[in-house]
Amino acid sequence: MSPSVRLQEMIRVIRGARTQGEERGVIQRECAAIRAQFRQADNGTRSHNLAKLLYVHMLGYPAHFGQMECVRLIASPRYNEKRVGYLGAMMLLDEKQDASLLITNSIKNDLSHSSQYVQSLALCTLGCMGSAEMCRDLAPEIDRLLRASNSYIKKKAALCAVHIVRKVPELGELFTPASRSLLSEKNHGVLHGAVVLITELCERNPETLEQFRKAVPELVQIMKGLVMSGYSPEHNVAGISDPFLQVRILRLLRILGRNNETASDAVNDLLAQVATNTDSSKTAGSAVLYETVLTVMDIKSESGLRVLAVNILGRFLLNNDRNIRYISMTSLQKIVQTDHNAVQRHRGTIVDCLKDQDASVKRRALELSLALVSAVNIRSLMKELLLFLSSCPPELRAHTTSGIFNAAERYAPSQRWHIDTILHVLTTAGGDVRDETVPNLIQLITTATELHCYTVHKLYRALIADISVQSLVQVACWCIGEYGDLLLRGECEETEPVQVHEGGSKPLKSN
Repeated sequence: MSPSVRLQEMIRVIRGARTQGEERGVIQRECAAIRAQFRQADNGTRSHNLAKLLYVHMLGYPAHFGQMECVRLIASPRYNEKRVGYLGAMMLLDEKQDASLLITNSIKNDLSHSSQYVQSLALCTLGCMGSAEMCRDLAPEIDRLLRASNSYIKKKAALCAVHIVRKVPELGELFTPASRSLLSEKNHGVLHGAVVLITELCERNPETLEQFRKAVPELVQIMKGLVMSGYSPEHNVAGISDPFLQVRILRLLRILGRNNETASDAVNDLLAQVATNTDSSKTAGSAVLYETVLTVMDIKSESGLRVLAVNILGRFLLNNDRNIRYISMTSLQKIVQTDHNAVQRHRGTIVDCLKDQDASVKRRALELSLALVSAVNIRSLMKELLLFLSSCPPELRAHTTSGIFNAAERYAPSQRWHIDTILHVLTTAGGDVRDETVPNLIQLITTATELHCYTVHKLYRALIADISVQSLVQVACWCIGEYGDLLLRGECEETEPVQVHEGGSKPLKSN
Protein backbone atom coordinates (compact mmCIF):
# COMPACT_ATOMS: atom_id res chain seq x y z
CA MET A 1 0.00 0.00 0.00
CA SER A 2 1.53 3.35 -1.08
CA PRO A 3 1.97 6.22 1.41
CA SER A 4 -0.42 8.42 -0.59
CA VAL A 5 -3.29 5.94 -0.53
CA ARG A 6 -6.71 7.54 -0.08
CA LEU A 7 -8.92 7.02 2.97
CA GLN A 8 -11.42 4.85 1.09
CA GLU A 9 -8.64 2.55 -0.14
CA MET A 10 -7.15 2.28 3.35
CA ILE A 11 -10.55 1.32 4.80
CA ARG A 12 -11.01 -1.30 2.07
CA VAL A 13 -7.63 -2.89 2.80
CA ILE A 14 -8.17 -2.89 6.57
CA ARG A 15 -11.59 -4.49 6.21
CA GLY A 16 -10.12 -7.07 3.89
CA ALA A 17 -7.62 -8.25 6.53
CA ARG A 18 -8.29 -11.89 7.37
CA THR A 19 -6.67 -11.91 10.82
CA GLN A 20 -6.13 -9.40 13.58
CA GLY A 21 -2.39 -9.64 13.06
CA GLU A 22 -2.77 -8.78 9.37
CA GLU A 23 -4.99 -5.82 10.27
CA ARG A 24 -2.45 -4.61 12.85
CA GLY A 25 0.34 -4.84 10.27
CA VAL A 26 -1.61 -2.77 7.72
CA ILE A 27 -2.35 -0.09 10.31
CA GLN A 28 1.25 0.05 11.56
CA ARG A 29 2.57 0.57 8.02
CA GLU A 30 0.00 3.26 7.28
CA CYS A 31 0.69 5.05 10.61
CA ALA A 32 4.41 5.05 9.82
CA ALA A 33 3.69 6.63 6.42
CA ILE A 34 1.42 9.22 8.06
CA ARG A 35 4.12 10.12 10.60
CA ALA A 36 6.64 10.61 7.80
CA GLN A 37 4.31 12.93 5.91
CA PHE A 38 3.50 14.92 9.06
CA ARG A 39 7.24 15.73 9.34
CA GLN A 40 7.37 17.05 5.81
CA ALA A 41 6.34 20.51 4.63
CA ASP A 42 2.68 21.10 3.83
CA ASN A 43 1.99 19.30 0.58
CA GLY A 44 -1.79 19.55 0.62
CA THR A 45 -2.34 16.09 2.12
CA ARG A 46 -2.35 16.99 5.84
CA SER A 47 -6.13 16.90 6.20
CA HIS A 48 -6.34 13.59 4.31
CA ASN A 49 -3.68 12.04 6.54
CA LEU A 50 -5.41 13.24 9.71
CA ALA A 51 -8.73 11.86 8.43
CA LYS A 52 -7.05 8.45 8.00
CA LEU A 53 -5.57 8.73 11.46
CA LEU A 54 -8.99 9.45 12.96
CA TYR A 55 -10.31 6.26 11.38
CA VAL A 56 -7.41 4.37 12.96
CA HIS A 57 -8.32 5.99 16.29
CA MET A 58 -11.93 4.83 15.91
CA LEU A 59 -10.66 1.26 15.54
CA GLY A 60 -8.95 1.56 18.93
CA TYR A 61 -5.34 1.98 17.82
CA PRO A 62 -2.98 4.72 19.20
CA ALA A 63 -3.29 8.02 17.37
CA HIS A 64 -1.90 10.49 19.89
CA PHE A 65 0.92 11.52 17.56
CA GLY A 66 -1.67 13.39 15.49
CA GLN A 67 -2.52 15.90 18.25
CA MET A 68 -0.14 18.60 17.07
CA GLU A 69 -1.36 18.16 13.52
CA CYS A 70 -4.84 19.01 14.77
CA VAL A 71 -3.47 22.27 16.18
CA ARG A 72 -1.82 23.14 12.84
CA LEU A 73 -4.92 22.40 10.78
CA ILE A 74 -7.15 24.45 13.09
CA ALA A 75 -4.88 27.45 12.45
CA SER A 76 -5.14 26.92 8.68
CA PRO A 77 -7.05 29.56 6.67
CA ARG A 78 -8.69 26.83 4.53
CA TYR A 79 -12.13 25.68 5.68
CA ASN A 80 -11.73 22.01 4.68
CA GLU A 81 -8.54 21.78 6.76
CA LYS A 82 -10.09 23.61 9.73
CA ARG A 83 -13.02 21.19 9.66
CA VAL A 84 -10.81 18.09 9.89
CA GLY A 85 -8.57 19.80 12.45
CA TYR A 86 -11.50 20.63 14.75
CA LEU A 87 -12.90 17.12 14.33
CA GLY A 88 -9.51 15.70 15.29
CA ALA A 89 -9.32 18.00 18.32
CA MET A 90 -12.72 16.75 19.57
CA MET A 91 -11.61 13.12 19.17
CA LEU A 92 -7.94 13.20 20.16
CA LEU A 93 -7.71 16.05 22.68
CA ASP A 94 -9.17 16.60 26.11
CA GLU A 95 -8.43 18.93 29.00
CA LYS A 96 -5.68 16.59 30.27
CA GLN A 97 -3.64 17.12 27.09
CA ASP A 98 -1.28 20.10 27.02
CA ALA A 99 -1.95 20.49 23.30
CA SER A 100 -5.53 21.49 24.07
CA LEU A 101 -4.30 24.81 25.50
CA LEU A 102 -2.60 25.63 22.21
CA ILE A 103 -5.90 25.86 20.33
CA THR A 104 -7.46 28.45 22.67
CA ASN A 105 -6.23 31.40 20.61
CA SER A 106 -7.33 29.77 17.35
CA ILE A 107 -10.81 29.17 18.75
CA LYS A 108 -11.01 32.78 19.94
CA ASN A 109 -10.07 34.05 16.48
CA ASP A 110 -12.56 31.74 14.77
CA LEU A 111 -15.38 32.84 17.09
CA SER A 112 -15.01 36.27 15.45
CA HIS A 113 -14.69 34.88 11.91
CA SER A 114 -16.86 36.30 9.14
CA SER A 115 -18.15 32.83 8.20
CA GLN A 116 -20.87 31.34 10.38
CA TYR A 117 -19.61 27.86 9.55
CA VAL A 118 -16.15 28.56 10.91
CA GLN A 119 -17.74 30.07 14.03
CA SER A 120 -19.84 26.93 14.34
CA LEU A 121 -16.75 24.69 14.22
CA ALA A 122 -15.14 26.66 17.05
CA LEU A 123 -18.35 26.61 19.14
CA CYS A 124 -18.84 22.86 18.71
CA THR A 125 -15.24 22.12 19.67
CA LEU A 126 -15.31 24.34 22.75
CA GLY A 127 -18.64 22.85 23.79
CA CYS A 128 -17.24 19.32 23.37
CA MET A 129 -13.77 19.38 24.94
CA GLY A 130 -13.19 22.85 26.41
CA SER A 131 -11.28 22.75 29.70
CA ALA A 132 -12.09 24.97 32.66
CA GLU A 133 -9.25 27.34 31.70
CA MET A 134 -10.47 27.59 28.11
CA CYS A 135 -14.03 28.20 29.31
CA ARG A 136 -12.93 31.05 31.56
CA ASP A 137 -10.92 32.64 28.75
CA LEU A 138 -13.63 32.35 26.11
CA ALA A 139 -16.84 32.84 28.13
CA PRO A 140 -17.14 36.56 27.17
CA GLU A 141 -16.98 35.58 23.49
CA ILE A 142 -19.80 33.07 23.97
CA ASP A 143 -21.92 35.67 25.77
CA ARG A 144 -21.37 38.02 22.81
CA LEU A 145 -22.49 35.34 20.33
CA LEU A 146 -25.62 34.64 22.40
CA ARG A 147 -26.69 38.19 21.48
CA ALA A 148 -25.84 37.82 17.78
CA SER A 149 -28.47 38.29 15.08
CA ASN A 150 -27.73 34.93 13.44
CA SER A 151 -30.06 32.20 14.78
CA TYR A 152 -27.69 29.44 13.63
CA ILE A 153 -24.89 30.89 15.75
CA LYS A 154 -27.12 31.63 18.75
CA LYS A 155 -28.23 28.00 18.86
CA LYS A 156 -24.64 26.75 18.87
CA ALA A 157 -23.58 29.39 21.40
CA ALA A 158 -26.37 28.38 23.80
CA LEU A 159 -25.25 24.75 23.81
CA CYS A 160 -21.64 25.84 24.22
CA ALA A 161 -22.70 27.96 27.21
CA VAL A 162 -24.25 24.85 28.77
CA HIS A 163 -20.84 23.14 28.67
CA ILE A 164 -19.19 26.21 30.20
CA VAL A 165 -21.70 26.33 33.06
CA ARG A 166 -21.11 22.65 33.78
CA LYS A 167 -17.33 23.16 33.79
CA VAL A 168 -17.29 26.48 35.67
CA PRO A 169 -20.63 26.96 37.51
CA GLU A 170 -19.72 30.46 38.75
CA LEU A 171 -19.79 31.71 35.13
CA GLY A 172 -23.53 31.06 35.01
CA GLU A 173 -24.32 34.62 36.09
CA LEU A 174 -22.63 35.89 32.93
CA PHE A 175 -25.13 34.09 30.69
CA THR A 176 -28.32 34.77 32.68
CA PRO A 177 -29.38 38.05 30.94
CA ALA A 178 -28.72 36.74 27.42
CA SER A 179 -30.45 33.39 28.04
CA ARG A 180 -33.56 35.23 29.29
CA SER A 181 -33.76 37.24 26.08
CA LEU A 182 -33.48 34.10 23.93
CA LEU A 183 -36.98 33.02 25.00
CA SER A 184 -38.41 35.65 22.67
CA GLU A 185 -36.87 33.90 19.64
CA LYS A 186 -39.10 32.19 17.08
CA ASN A 187 -36.47 29.75 15.86
CA HIS A 188 -37.04 26.36 17.51
CA GLY A 189 -33.35 25.52 17.58
CA VAL A 190 -32.54 28.69 19.50
CA LEU A 191 -35.47 28.11 21.86
CA HIS A 192 -34.31 24.55 22.51
CA GLY A 193 -30.78 25.71 23.31
CA ALA A 194 -32.12 28.53 25.52
CA VAL A 195 -34.34 26.17 27.53
CA VAL A 196 -31.46 23.72 28.04
CA LEU A 197 -29.20 26.57 29.18
CA ILE A 198 -31.82 28.02 31.55
CA THR A 199 -32.44 24.54 33.00
CA GLU A 200 -28.73 24.16 33.71
CA LEU A 201 -28.55 27.61 35.31
CA CYS A 202 -31.58 26.97 37.53
CA GLU A 203 -30.33 23.60 38.72
CA ARG A 204 -27.02 25.07 39.85
CA ASN A 205 -28.03 28.35 41.47
CA PRO A 206 -31.10 28.95 43.71
CA GLU A 207 -30.92 32.71 43.11
CA THR A 208 -31.03 32.21 39.34
CA LEU A 209 -33.94 29.82 39.81
CA GLU A 210 -35.88 32.55 41.59
CA GLN A 211 -35.15 34.99 38.76
CA PHE A 212 -36.40 32.64 36.06
CA ARG A 213 -39.66 31.92 37.90
CA LYS A 214 -40.76 35.26 36.45
CA ALA A 215 -40.43 33.70 33.00
CA VAL A 216 -43.02 30.97 33.69
CA PRO A 217 -45.86 32.78 31.83
CA GLU A 218 -43.60 33.18 28.80
CA LEU A 219 -42.69 29.48 28.84
CA VAL A 220 -46.37 28.59 29.20
CA GLN A 221 -47.23 30.63 26.10
CA ILE A 222 -44.46 28.96 24.09
CA MET A 223 -45.71 25.54 25.16
CA LYS A 224 -49.33 26.38 24.34
CA GLY A 225 -48.24 27.51 20.90
CA LEU A 226 -46.59 24.12 20.33
CA VAL A 227 -49.59 22.14 21.60
CA MET A 228 -52.20 24.06 19.63
CA SER A 229 -50.19 24.73 16.45
CA GLY A 230 -51.26 23.12 13.21
CA TYR A 231 -49.23 20.78 11.06
CA SER A 232 -45.70 22.05 10.46
CA PRO A 233 -43.54 19.78 8.27
CA GLU A 234 -40.35 21.34 9.64
CA HIS A 235 -41.07 20.40 13.26
CA ASN A 236 -43.64 17.62 13.05
CA VAL A 237 -42.74 14.23 14.51
CA ALA A 238 -45.51 11.61 14.24
CA GLY A 239 -48.17 14.28 14.49
CA ILE A 240 -46.55 16.07 17.47
CA SER A 241 -45.14 19.57 16.98
CA ASP A 242 -41.47 19.51 18.04
CA PRO A 243 -41.72 16.96 20.89
CA PHE A 244 -38.06 17.57 21.77
CA LEU A 245 -38.73 21.21 22.62
CA GLN A 246 -41.95 20.30 24.45
CA VAL A 247 -40.12 17.81 26.65
CA ARG A 248 -37.41 20.35 27.48
CA ILE A 249 -39.95 23.03 28.40
CA LEU A 250 -41.88 20.61 30.61
CA ARG A 251 -38.67 19.68 32.45
CA LEU A 252 -37.87 23.35 33.03
CA LEU A 253 -41.41 24.06 34.25
CA ARG A 254 -41.06 21.16 36.66
CA ILE A 255 -37.94 22.76 38.16
CA LEU A 256 -39.51 26.21 38.32
CA GLY A 257 -42.77 24.96 39.86
CA ARG A 258 -41.23 22.70 42.49
CA ASN A 259 -42.05 23.96 46.01
CA ASN A 260 -43.54 27.16 44.59
CA GLU A 261 -47.30 27.62 44.65
CA THR A 262 -47.41 30.68 42.38
CA ALA A 263 -45.42 29.03 39.59
CA SER A 264 -47.41 25.81 40.00
CA ASP A 265 -50.74 27.63 39.64
CA ALA A 266 -49.51 29.25 36.43
CA VAL A 267 -48.67 25.83 34.99
CA ASN A 268 -51.74 23.78 36.03
CA ASP A 269 -54.00 24.76 33.12
CA LEU A 270 -51.23 24.15 30.60
CA LEU A 271 -50.53 20.67 31.96
CA ALA A 272 -54.23 19.78 31.76
CA GLN A 273 -54.28 21.01 28.16
CA VAL A 274 -51.20 18.97 27.22
CA ALA A 275 -52.56 15.86 28.94
CA THR A 276 -55.89 16.01 27.09
CA ASN A 277 -54.68 17.12 23.64
CA THR A 278 -51.59 14.94 23.11
CA ASP A 279 -51.96 11.71 21.17
CA SER A 280 -50.36 8.79 23.02
CA SER A 281 -50.57 6.32 20.13
CA LYS A 282 -47.07 7.31 18.94
CA THR A 283 -43.79 7.25 20.86
CA ALA A 284 -43.34 11.03 20.47
CA GLY A 285 -46.72 11.67 22.10
CA SER A 286 -45.96 9.20 24.88
CA ALA A 287 -42.70 11.01 25.62
CA VAL A 288 -44.50 14.35 25.98
CA LEU A 289 -47.21 12.80 28.17
CA TYR A 290 -44.63 11.10 30.37
CA GLU A 291 -42.85 14.40 31.01
CA THR A 292 -46.25 15.95 31.70
CA VAL A 293 -46.95 13.30 34.33
CA LEU A 294 -43.57 13.83 35.99
CA THR A 295 -44.19 17.58 36.09
CA VAL A 296 -47.68 17.17 37.56
CA MET A 297 -46.35 14.93 40.31
CA ASP A 298 -43.38 17.17 41.15
CA ILE A 299 -45.13 20.53 41.52
CA LYS A 300 -47.98 21.70 43.74
CA SER A 301 -50.66 20.57 41.29
CA GLU A 302 -54.40 20.20 41.81
CA SER A 303 -55.77 16.85 42.97
CA GLY A 304 -57.82 16.35 39.81
CA LEU A 305 -54.72 16.88 37.71
CA ARG A 306 -52.83 14.29 39.72
CA VAL A 307 -55.61 11.75 39.11
CA LEU A 308 -55.42 12.56 35.39
CA ALA A 309 -51.65 11.96 35.48
CA VAL A 310 -52.11 8.56 37.15
CA ASN A 311 -54.72 7.65 34.52
CA ILE A 312 -52.21 8.47 31.78
CA LEU A 313 -49.75 6.07 33.39
CA GLY A 314 -52.56 3.53 33.57
CA ARG A 315 -53.04 3.83 29.80
CA PHE A 316 -49.31 3.34 29.35
CA LEU A 317 -49.67 -0.05 31.05
CA LEU A 318 -51.78 -1.18 28.09
CA ASN A 319 -49.17 -0.09 25.54
CA ASN A 320 -47.60 -2.78 23.37
CA ASP A 321 -44.15 -1.27 23.93
CA ARG A 322 -42.54 -2.92 26.97
CA ASN A 323 -40.32 0.09 27.57
CA ILE A 324 -43.38 2.30 28.00
CA ARG A 325 -44.98 -0.21 30.36
CA TYR A 326 -41.77 -0.36 32.37
CA ILE A 327 -41.40 3.40 32.84
CA SER A 328 -45.10 3.61 33.67
CA MET A 329 -44.74 1.16 36.55
CA THR A 330 -41.55 2.88 37.69
CA SER A 331 -43.47 6.15 37.94
CA LEU A 332 -46.46 4.55 39.64
CA GLN A 333 -44.10 3.04 42.21
CA LYS A 334 -43.01 6.56 43.18
CA ILE A 335 -46.59 7.84 43.27
CA VAL A 336 -48.29 5.00 45.15
CA GLN A 337 -47.36 6.27 48.61
CA THR A 338 -48.93 9.70 48.06
CA ASP A 339 -51.78 8.84 45.67
CA HIS A 340 -52.58 5.28 46.74
CA ASN A 341 -56.26 5.33 45.81
CA ALA A 342 -55.61 6.72 42.32
CA VAL A 343 -53.07 3.98 41.60
CA GLN A 344 -55.36 1.36 43.15
CA ARG A 345 -57.84 1.88 40.30
CA HIS A 346 -55.35 0.31 37.92
CA ARG A 347 -54.62 -2.72 40.10
CA GLY A 348 -56.08 -5.20 37.61
CA THR A 349 -53.87 -3.96 34.79
CA ILE A 350 -50.81 -3.99 37.06
CA VAL A 351 -51.49 -7.57 38.13
CA ASP A 352 -51.85 -8.59 34.49
CA CYS A 353 -48.30 -7.33 33.93
CA LEU A 354 -47.10 -10.13 36.24
CA LYS A 355 -47.68 -12.42 33.25
CA ASP A 356 -45.44 -10.35 30.96
CA GLN A 357 -42.64 -12.19 29.18
CA ASP A 358 -40.05 -9.53 30.05
CA ALA A 359 -38.33 -10.17 33.40
CA SER A 360 -37.77 -6.48 34.16
CA VAL A 361 -41.46 -5.71 33.61
CA LYS A 362 -42.38 -8.63 35.89
CA ARG A 363 -40.13 -7.30 38.63
CA ARG A 364 -41.66 -3.81 38.44
CA ALA A 365 -45.17 -5.28 38.40
CA LEU A 366 -44.34 -7.38 41.46
CA GLU A 367 -42.99 -4.42 43.43
CA LEU A 368 -45.99 -2.30 42.52
CA SER A 369 -48.46 -5.11 43.36
CA LEU A 370 -46.89 -5.54 46.79
CA ALA A 371 -47.13 -1.79 47.36
CA LEU A 372 -50.86 -1.91 46.55
CA VAL A 373 -51.70 -4.54 49.19
CA SER A 374 -54.13 -3.20 51.79
CA ALA A 375 -56.45 -4.58 54.45
CA VAL A 376 -59.33 -4.35 51.97
CA ASN A 377 -57.78 -6.22 49.04
CA ILE A 378 -55.27 -8.51 50.73
CA ARG A 379 -57.17 -11.75 50.08
CA SER A 380 -57.77 -11.15 46.36
CA LEU A 381 -54.31 -9.74 45.74
CA MET A 382 -52.61 -12.53 47.67
CA LYS A 383 -54.29 -15.11 45.42
CA GLU A 384 -52.69 -13.41 42.41
CA LEU A 385 -49.29 -13.19 44.12
CA LEU A 386 -49.39 -16.85 45.19
CA LEU A 387 -50.28 -17.82 41.62
CA PHE A 388 -47.36 -15.74 40.39
CA LEU A 389 -45.05 -17.40 42.94
CA SER A 390 -45.77 -20.82 41.50
CA SER A 391 -44.50 -19.80 38.06
CA CYS A 392 -42.20 -16.83 38.63
CA PRO A 393 -38.52 -16.84 37.52
CA PRO A 394 -36.06 -18.20 40.14
CA GLU A 395 -34.43 -14.78 40.57
CA LEU A 396 -37.75 -13.32 41.74
CA ARG A 397 -38.86 -16.04 44.16
CA ALA A 398 -36.97 -14.80 47.22
CA HIS A 399 -38.25 -11.26 46.69
CA THR A 400 -41.79 -12.53 46.12
CA THR A 401 -41.87 -14.70 49.24
CA SER A 402 -40.45 -11.91 51.38
CA GLY A 403 -43.05 -9.46 50.04
CA ILE A 404 -45.92 -11.87 50.63
CA PHE A 405 -44.80 -12.56 54.20
CA ASN A 406 -44.44 -8.85 54.98
CA ALA A 407 -47.86 -8.04 53.55
CA ALA A 408 -49.56 -10.89 55.39
CA GLU A 409 -47.86 -9.92 58.64
CA ARG A 410 -48.95 -6.31 58.26
CA TYR A 411 -52.59 -6.80 57.29
CA ALA A 412 -53.63 -10.25 58.55
CA PRO A 413 -51.38 -11.30 61.45
CA SER A 414 -54.09 -13.01 63.52
CA GLN A 415 -56.06 -14.91 60.90
CA ARG A 416 -55.97 -18.59 60.03
CA TRP A 417 -55.86 -17.54 56.41
CA HIS A 418 -52.49 -15.99 57.18
CA ILE A 419 -51.11 -19.28 58.47
CA ASP A 420 -52.40 -21.07 55.37
CA THR A 421 -50.65 -18.46 53.21
CA ILE A 422 -47.37 -18.99 55.06
CA LEU A 423 -47.58 -22.75 54.57
CA HIS A 424 -48.40 -22.35 50.89
CA VAL A 425 -45.40 -20.07 50.36
CA LEU A 426 -43.02 -22.29 52.33
CA THR A 427 -43.96 -25.37 50.35
CA THR A 428 -43.98 -23.55 47.00
CA ALA A 429 -40.81 -21.49 47.33
CA GLY A 430 -38.66 -24.33 48.57
CA GLY A 431 -35.12 -23.08 49.09
CA ASP A 432 -35.89 -19.59 47.77
CA VAL A 433 -36.84 -18.22 51.19
CA ARG A 434 -34.50 -15.60 52.59
CA ASP A 435 -32.62 -16.41 55.80
CA GLU A 436 -34.25 -13.63 57.82
CA THR A 437 -37.72 -14.90 56.93
CA VAL A 438 -37.59 -17.92 59.29
CA PRO A 439 -36.98 -15.97 62.54
CA ASN A 440 -39.53 -13.35 61.44
CA LEU A 441 -42.16 -16.06 60.95
CA ILE A 442 -41.37 -17.61 64.31
CA GLN A 443 -41.75 -14.22 65.97
CA LEU A 444 -45.07 -13.70 64.19
CA ILE A 445 -46.39 -17.11 65.28
CA THR A 446 -45.33 -16.39 68.85
CA THR A 447 -47.42 -13.22 69.02
CA ALA A 448 -50.55 -14.84 67.51
CA THR A 449 -51.47 -16.66 70.75
CA GLU A 450 -54.98 -17.69 69.68
CA LEU A 451 -53.59 -19.45 66.59
CA HIS A 452 -50.96 -21.61 68.31
CA CYS A 453 -53.06 -24.77 68.25
CA TYR A 454 -54.15 -24.29 64.64
CA THR A 455 -50.60 -23.41 63.56
CA VAL A 456 -48.87 -26.38 65.16
CA HIS A 457 -51.42 -28.79 63.66
CA LYS A 458 -51.03 -27.31 60.19
CA LEU A 459 -47.22 -27.25 60.35
CA TYR A 460 -47.03 -30.82 61.65
CA ARG A 461 -49.20 -32.14 58.82
CA ALA A 462 -47.19 -30.16 56.27
CA LEU A 463 -43.99 -31.61 57.71
CA ILE A 464 -45.33 -35.16 57.45
CA ALA A 465 -46.29 -34.50 53.82
CA ASP A 466 -42.89 -33.06 52.80
CA ILE A 467 -39.78 -32.92 54.95
CA SER A 468 -37.45 -31.74 52.16
CA VAL A 469 -38.11 -27.99 52.45
CA GLN A 470 -35.55 -26.52 54.86
CA SER A 471 -37.43 -23.37 55.86
CA LEU A 472 -40.62 -25.39 56.51
CA VAL A 473 -38.67 -27.87 58.64
CA GLN A 474 -37.10 -25.06 60.68
CA VAL A 475 -40.38 -23.29 61.42
CA ALA A 476 -42.32 -26.53 62.00
CA CYS A 477 -39.72 -28.03 64.35
CA TRP A 478 -39.60 -24.87 66.43
CA CYS A 479 -43.40 -24.79 66.73
CA ILE A 480 -43.64 -28.47 67.61
CA GLY A 481 -40.97 -27.99 70.24
CA GLU A 482 -42.85 -25.05 71.79
CA TYR A 483 -46.46 -26.12 71.30
CA GLY A 484 -46.22 -29.90 70.84
CA ASP A 485 -48.67 -30.51 73.67
CA LEU A 486 -51.37 -28.80 71.60
CA LEU A 487 -51.12 -31.58 69.02
CA LEU A 488 -52.79 -33.97 71.48
CA ARG A 489 -55.72 -31.71 72.32
CA GLY A 490 -59.05 -31.68 70.59
CA GLU A 491 -59.70 -28.01 71.29
CA CYS A 492 -58.68 -26.75 67.85
CA GLU A 493 -61.48 -26.25 65.32
CA GLU A 494 -61.07 -27.73 61.86
CA THR A 495 -58.33 -30.08 63.04
CA GLU A 496 -58.26 -33.41 64.87
CA PRO A 497 -55.87 -34.30 67.68
CA VAL A 498 -53.07 -36.61 66.58
CA GLN A 499 -51.13 -39.41 68.18
CA VAL A 500 -47.43 -39.10 67.58
CA HIS A 501 -45.11 -42.12 67.49
CA GLU A 502 -41.93 -43.18 65.73
CA GLY A 503 -43.65 -44.52 62.62
CA GLY A 504 -45.71 -41.40 61.95
CA SER A 505 -48.99 -40.08 63.28
CA LYS A 506 -52.72 -40.68 63.12
CA PRO A 507 -55.79 -38.96 64.56
CA LEU A 508 -56.87 -40.01 68.05
CA LYS A 509 -60.15 -41.96 68.19
CA SER A 510 -62.77 -40.60 70.51
CA ASN A 511 -64.37 -43.06 72.97
